[in-house]
Amino acid sequence: MNKFGKHLISKSCIFWESKLSFGFVNIKPVVPGHVLISPKRLEPSFTNLTDTEAADLFLGAKVLGSILKQYYNTNSLTLVIQDGPDAGQTVPHVHIHLLPRKPGDFANNDDIYGEIERVDKKTGDVRSVEDMSQEANIYRALLEPR
Repeated sequence: MNKFGKHLISKSCIFWESKLSFGFVNIKPVVPGHVLISPKRLEPSFTNLTDTEAADLFLGAKVLGSILKQYYNTNSLTLVIQDGPDAGQTVPHVHIHLLPRKPGDFANNDDIYGEIERVDKKTGDVRSVEDMSQEANIYRALLEPR
């Protein structure tokens, strides 16, 4: 298990790891394929990451974004970092939201940011570990060398 803020993320929900970062499925996705990538070190603020951690995080986002675009047959992604509570961060651990985007998935493109915040604040409406594990298995298979 990896820690994400005060939460423990089951290994079955983690589909990518590097030495410094890990990618995992989202318990409350806004769109299909909405995943998170976070540094392994518990750090609330993006600006406090080391240069090596920040580079690793974004290189991981590039790899994961590529498989998400392939799997969801899209050429667009939204990447979001909420750095601090005034930016909407609800888990005090740096993370990037990766969201595959489709034409017309929101009436106004920028509505996705409000939806992330709205869904994040909802309580009780979360996915099962089994459901998240199945999704992680799909992404894990896409990341396997061919």
